[in-house]
Amino acid sequence: MLFNSFDFGFFLVIVYLAYWTIGTQRRKAQNVLLLAASYLFYGLWDWRFLSLLVLSSVVDYLVGHAIEASSSRQKSKMLLTVSVLWNLGVLITFKYFNFFLDSFNTLFEMEASESNTLIWGVLVPVGLSFYTFQTLSYSIDVYKGRTKATNSLLSFLCFVSFFPQLVAGPIERAKQLLPQFKIQRTFNIQTSKEGLRQILWGLFKKILVADKLGIAVSMVFNEPEAYGSLTLIYVAILFCFQIYCDFSGYTDIAIGTAKLFGFKLSKNFNLPYLARSITEFWKRWHITLTQWFTDYVYIPFVKGTKHVNIWTKTIGLLITMLLVGLWHGANWTFVAFGLWHGLFLIVERIPLGKSNNTLVKRLQKLPRVLSLIYLFVICGISAILFRSENMDQALYIFQRIFSLTPDENLTTLIGSKLWYLVAMLLLEVITRRWDFPLQKIQLRVPIAIRWAIYYVAIILLIRYAEVQEAFIYFQF
Repeated sequence: MLFNSFDFGFFLVIVYLAYWTIGTQRRKAQNVLLLAASYLFYGLWDWRFLSLLVLSSVVDYLVGHAIEASSSRQKSKMLLTVSVLWNLGVLITFKYFNFFLDSFNTLFEMEASESNTLIWGVLVPVGLSFYTFQTLSYSIDVYKGRTKATNSLLSFLCFVSFFPQLVAGPIERAKQLLPQFKIQRTFNIQTSKEGLRQILWGLFKKILVADKLGIAVSMVFNEPEAYGSLTLIYVAILFCFQIYCDFSGYTDIAIGTAKLFGFKLSKNFNLPYLARSITEFWKRWHITLTQWFTDYVYIPFVKGTKHVNIWTKTIGLLITMLLVGLWHGANWTFVAFGLWHGLFLIVERIPLGKSNNTLVKRLQKLPRVLSLIYLFVICGISAILFRSENMDQALYIFQRIFSLTPDENLTTLIGSKLWYLVAMLLLEVITRRWDFPLQKIQLRVPIAIRWAIYYVAIILLIRYAEVQEAFIYFQF
């Protein structure tokens, strides 16, 4: 059930009305409804994987309880190991088995059994990378004493499966989201209105911007041999904006939907393409994933070494970004994507000269135009890696770009629909102090104009929602 489908709209209205009809005094009944709705939402993707979601939730719930009840540090560490092995084992088995098997076969020039690879090729549960990270972080935080183990199985099951953010985040921490299932949620008409406006904005970004850009991007990546250097560069930049609008649009819908039920989710994007460096970019892009890898991979690695110095930090960054790339998918293109960004994260931290100034600090002082060129050169190259089907295709595209292959019929490919992107970017930049452009529209725009904007946006969305494109990050 896609967020950009009429089915989801119908589903959301029914759950919303039932949820608030139950009443704010019956919190547990509301949680039961949310849990049932979340399992229905997930089960409609593929009911076979619903049991895996439930089992992962129960395993980490029991592990968290056992860790907190344990009086032995050694036993607690063993219990944490159970959680880590379970979650990573599930990820590797369902998401990376084929990748490792194919890489092994290629390395040793062995022929794989087609029947075996086919079995694992189709068994990839939607949202697996998101909810396993969410449950794993809970076990780690209980072990570290950062959060208390919950006594409510119902609340924990809701925390793991909350349908607005289940399949593509934000990746929530237990200390931020779990307590919200334990307190009374009060109906607030203004919060519901804000939620609806954020959903509308997310749909605008997804349907009218991302999906339209995707037409041009797919056209070129499906036949890169038919296009020259300038077109390939142009489409790489288009893909940067496509994936931003697609994923941040999803996040807006998720956050807006959660608001309808009285919940607050974490901010996941903060105008990443206004960053002046790759370091700043990763503080603005998929924020919850960056924070997860920082807290659970990079910091433990660096602190776990005998001597913390530039070399341990460098190795830690490379390992972390390699895993960030691999998290996105079982393909060498994603590994290259992660290492490419990791390389620049390292370069930007190297002290320059006697002043110990770093490239990050110097980039902050550059004119905005130069910092944008720097950012988009790096992001454009990584976009080709990210979007390509395999490394052969990525290398072929780079070859055509750097050989300055002429464009016989240079075209914008996207035509007048590019204006949707321009309008979206202008609105986000102008309202950058707000969480989203429509957040405070009722305070700044007369009611007649405001409703005209709503109606025009809804008409355009209905017009172009005939072909429902899945969100890019649903595959991760």
